[in-house]
Amino acid sequence: MKNKATLIRAALIAGFGLSFAGASVAADYPSQAITVVVPYSAGGGADNAARIIAQGMGEVLGQSVVIENKGGASGSIGAAFVARAKADGYTVLYDASAFSINPVLRKLPYDAKKDFIPVSQAVSVPNILVAAPGSAFNTLPDFIKAAQASPNRYTYASYGPGSLAQMAGELLKKDAKIEAVHVPYKGGAPAIVDVMGGQVDVYFANAASSLNYVTTGKLKALAVSSAKRMPELPNVPTVAEAGMSDFDVVEWNGFFLPAGTPPEVVAKLQDVIQKTLQRPETREKLGKLGLTPVGSSSADFTKFVSDEQTRWDAVVKSNNINVN
Repeated sequence: MKNKATLIRAALIAGFGLSFAGASVAADYPSQAITVVVPYSAGGGADNAARIIAQGMGEVLGQSVVIENKGGASGSIGAAFVARAKADGYTVLYDASAFSINPVLRKLPYDAKKDFIPVSQAVSVPNILVAAPGSAFNTLPDFIKAAQASPNRYTYASYGPGSLAQMAGELLKKDAKIEAVHVPYKGGAPAIVDVMGGQVDVYFANAASSLNYVTTGKLKALAVSSAKRMPELPNVPTVAEAGMSDFDVVEWNGFFLPAGTPPEVVAKLQDVIQKTLQRPETREKLGKLGLTPVGSSSADFTKFVSDEQTRWDAVVKSNNINVN
């Protein structure tokens, strides 16, 4: 009994020691610069947003927050780097929607669910289903009716295999029971050019990059992918309004830490991100990019990321999507 009591006391002391150590780490965090790894090229949508938020975080913390780009393989190279990093809160991943799509399409050098702690969703932005100004399609039902009558005659663009634009197109095919041909591009810019020129019929374009083309008449908006209409396009209905009631697709960015990071550090970083996204100057800068600040809790973001992966896994399997 004496040995058992001794073991219990030792375990309790060890537990208290870990608790105090965790609190001490959180109290000191951050005591040095934080590196935010963006797994995409500089100048892209995720990179631009990350730099705005990082600047605000640095001002809130009084500590440097540095952006490091590690692009390639649809974001998986940078993600793998962070998964292997020391779990101390000083190496952070700023990823996008591809984080939940890659695991269901590609063999990855990490486990998206086990090797990361989702900290907070940073921003979201809907996609706009666009067509050429002279297109015969004026509404989404116009496109669906034509595609149902002539399977695989019509095309939809994306900014690359496995992109959210492709997933949105595939989800539309699944829900509307249509067949259309996927035309992948190396980026959103060339996709928009070909849609404007009529070389491809429709495209779920990121609102941040396409809204100006819509408002100036260079593209025609058929629908928006979010559950609610965009305030900037109040007369453009949602895909859900066209009959796909559960259709709600948005591009998103968020922060992740390596698994094993102390909970106190996760909570501290979550708080800093939330405070940063509440700052008027940060919100204004993000708004100019067409982005809506979110600032969710770690628990909510964890569920959101898991739900996204589950949804895209179902679409990939039902539509037999293969990016290899």
